[in-house]
Amino acid sequence: MATNTQPKPKVQKVAVQMPKQTPEARKHNFNEVALGYSEEEAMVEASRCLQCAKPTCVKGCPVEIDIPAFIKLMKEKQFDKAISKIKEKNCLPAICGRVCPQEEQCQNSCLLGKLGDPVSIGRLERFLADWERQTGVACSQKAKPTGKRVAIIGAGPAGLTAAADLIKLGHEVTLYEALHYPGGVLMYGIPEFRLPKDIVQGEADYVKKLGVDVRVNCLIGRTFTIPELLKSGYDAVFVGTGAGPPQFMGIPGENLGGIYSANEFLIRVNLMKSYTFPKCDTPISIGKKVAVIGGGNVAMDSARIALRLGADVCIVYRRSREELPARKEEIENAEEEGINCKFLANPVRFIGDDKGQVKAMECVQMELGPPDASGRRKPTPIKGSEFTMDVDTVIVAIGRTPNPIIQSTTEGLQFTKLGTIVADENGKTSMPGVFAGGDIVTGEATVISAMGAGKRAAKSIDEYLTKKK
Repeated sequence: MATNTQPKPKVQKVAVQMPKQTPEARKHNFNEVALGYSEEEAMVEASRCLQCAKPTCVKGCPVEIDIPAFIKLMKEKQFDKAISKIKEKNCLPAICGRVCPQEEQCQNSCLLGKLGDPVSIGRLERFLADWERQTGVACSQKAKPTGKRVAIIGAGPAGLTAAADLIKLGHEVTLYEALHYPGGVLMYGIPEFRLPKDIVQGEADYVKKLGVDVRVNCLIGRTFTIPELLKSGYDAVFVGTGAGPPQFMGIPGENLGGIYSANEFLIRVNLMKSYTFPKCDTPISIGKKVAVIGGGNVAMDSARIALRLGADVCIVYRRSREELPARKEEIENAEEEGINCKFLANPVRFIGDDKGQVKAMECVQMELGPPDASGRRKPTPIKGSEFTMDVDTVIVAIGRTPNPIIQSTTEGLQFTKLGTIVADENGKTSMPGVFAGGDIVTGEATVISAMGAGKRAAKSIDEYLTKKK
């Protein structure tokens, strides 16, 4: 019997690094930091995929993309079929390829990660999405019209995903957005250098091309209420309004001038383009010494924006570097750009000048105790360890709470004590025909988790519409 004596090809254990702007260059502009793979780089990285017989990466993806299948098509240079394979499950690949925390999800489940670096799944997804934008976006086939109508509230990642899935199933879909651009947090919350706005616009346009009727400047709860939508002829409603008003610390001096919520700061810079001053009509006042309170992606985004606006920036975080919740890539980028971090510290009061502007911040040193409900070690203040920092701008990035408008205008919809909507794993709420998903249900989370919730809800809505009496 003949035997195959050819040696097996060696596995490339190190991933292909994505080119980036140098730290010195990028901290002076708002252009995208990560530059994306070239075709040659993408093909080398795709070749690292082991094409496992029992792949575990798919289970790590909240929207269940068939990852081995799209990478196999990439290896064969069938880029059109590869991006189509992704879009069977994900209508926002250019966005997810940039901001999805793949290192905690699909790549964390990649078997190659046991030998070296996992396959850079997110970077390959980005490459294919960018390739499609350059060569022409193709729309998926839609099912036969069902005659059913669905209203989607909120054009963020959950709403866009639910809308795309439902329109492809043959339902008539109207997407209501309170702001004047679709995208939600993708548009106003993530800075240009991490997620360019033309990318978001392109993904939203794809959803429109599928046939979704997108209506902006419609604040549900004011323009219409959910009961009014149901009475007007919609057969189902999906609520994907995301996180809303910011949380503050509740400490003395928090109302001084020069103290922003990250919400206001990011909206002013991203949506109202304050970073283009003096070309814009909505400049933002920022001092030379900026403190950002928090350690998540929003804190990193705020700090890196402030740096680009010319400030000396310090992130103040009450735990240690090991507990930072931000993506590893964003932490590294911030440090490369020269942003300082003050760990194990927490503000206790803000000090103002005679004009009511913040001029200093009193903090206390913290120490870590046993894990709290989040699983991270609980920080507690050290008595007598107070110290003062000179600041002239403070950005508070410690989270957001649900917008109360839906709650106050929707009788019969059940909410938690935190203000989030009570919904099961498939998005079903206490009101017949009303479904919800994303941050409005879970509290502030990731883009891809909101998309996963939108997909599950779309499937549940389809079953409700096709099977109900």
